[in-house]
Amino acid sequence: MDLTAGAPVRYSTPAGRWVLLATVLGSSLAFIDSTVVNIALPEIGRDLGSDAAGLQWTVNGYALSLASLVLLGGSLGDRYGRKRIFLLGVSWFALASLLCGLAPDVEVLIAARVLQGIGGALLTPGALAILEASFAAEDRSRAIGAWSGLGGIGGAIGPFLGGWLVEIGDWRYIFLINVPLALIVLLIAAKHVPESRNAAAARQIDYAGVLTGAAGLAGLTYGFTAWPEHGPGDPMVLLSLALGAGGMVAFVLVERRSPHPMLPLRIFGNKAFSGANLVTFLVYAANGGVFFLFVVNLQVVAGFTPLASGISLLPLTALMLVLSARAGALSQRTGPRILMTVGPLICAVALVMMSRIGAGAGYWVDVLPAVVIFGLGLSTLVAPLTATALGALEDSYAGIASGVNNAVARAAGLLSVAVLPLAAGLGGGNLTDAGQLHPVYRNTMLICAGLMVAGALLAYLLVPRRLPAHTPARSFCDPCAPPVQSPEGVRSAR
Repeated sequence: MDLTAGAPVRYSTPAGRWVLLATVLGSSLAFIDSTVVNIALPEIGRDLGSDAAGLQWTVNGYALSLASLVLLGGSLGDRYGRKRIFLLGVSWFALASLLCGLAPDVEVLIAARVLQGIGGALLTPGALAILEASFAAEDRSRAIGAWSGLGGIGGAIGPFLGGWLVEIGDWRYIFLINVPLALIVLLIAAKHVPESRNAAAARQIDYAGVLTGAAGLAGLTYGFTAWPEHGPGDPMVLLSLALGAGGMVAFVLVERRSPHPMLPLRIFGNKAFSGANLVTFLVYAANGGVFFLFVVNLQVVAGFTPLASGISLLPLTALMLVLSARAGALSQRTGPRILMTVGPLICAVALVMMSRIGAGAGYWVDVLPAVVIFGLGLSTLVAPLTATALGALEDSYAGIASGVNNAVARAAGLLSVAVLPLAAGLGGGNLTDAGQLHPVYRNTMLICAGLMVAGALLAYLLVPRRLPAHTPARSFCDPCAPPVQSPEGVRSAR
């Protein structure tokens, strides 16, 4: 049985609003930081004299530690208290952000970004687990829907915030602003969020799973990032890719044999859950490429200011704010398959349009139509995708389902930033040189469009028209406990 501080809260009460506000603001720190840095990459490159690999690692250092440790963060919350680990993550994130803002060179900045990712891995899964544990069963889906929509909006608003901060000062402000925001989250959460933990969670930590998973992601990421500069025959590139592939194989073997796995592989026997996560991987790989290069291309090639390039994505934010909840409600009536198929196809059309944005592009004619269509596609897709990933398994697996989907999305974005510039023909080029950047940008957008089409096809083939009804867990606040009846719950949605 979970241990909680008091009775479950209701969505419509002040207590429920405070819990939702704390988790949304905390999650937004990590979500926004995934995109806000991209707008400042040209300025960081010029100020610190960084090459393309350094800029890629400024993004990937954060994503690597976040993707590698997000499952561990969820496990620690279940064991030692979700509120406690959430507060630890927010505090860690704030201190790492301060170090980023004070970094004297790109090497220190990359190291600080890795530390930031650790904080994000502690706070991100804890936010959703707190919602699961705190809200009454009848209000839980509504609270998770609000968290998902608002968190997505936080990620989308990052480029605007980054552009404004770079414009009024310098790139360091995008990190330093996290410190007062984190203090607000700490004050709200400490006072209003109840503590909870899963007393049924294993006491042991899956250290072997953590190490092999991190080694696999790190090896693949370093190898693909170093490939353009050093070539595929370089010993370090070959060694890193071999280490990455071996680490991922070892991770699967460890998780199959572990009595207390960080990632119980049996949940992938559920076709809807596996399908939703495959779609997540393709879609978020495409999104990673778009948000990494789109605003950079606007500044370096099209000549937009940092603020103008950030503002260019505001329509996307507005569309997600207005339409995400409606898409979620429509998905409940029609089933997730239709929207998860149509959404990526709309995004693919937008990305083909984005690939044509080059020198002399105008906002109203060239940029806005593509951004609006992309926003419509994401608004159609994100809520049904999240709901399917969380709802495909029995209620007792909600916490695990959330952690897996989060890790898949982060790993997809991580690998896309490493691989897509290579696949698009970057070579040893410079992302701050217009002549070298534009063909890479154009090819990347077309590759991302292909990933969206592939995601739509997988959604149509693997996601059911309707998710099955599940037997509720006996405790409203035990999302990560073993199944209530038997392991058959994992297989019921095939």
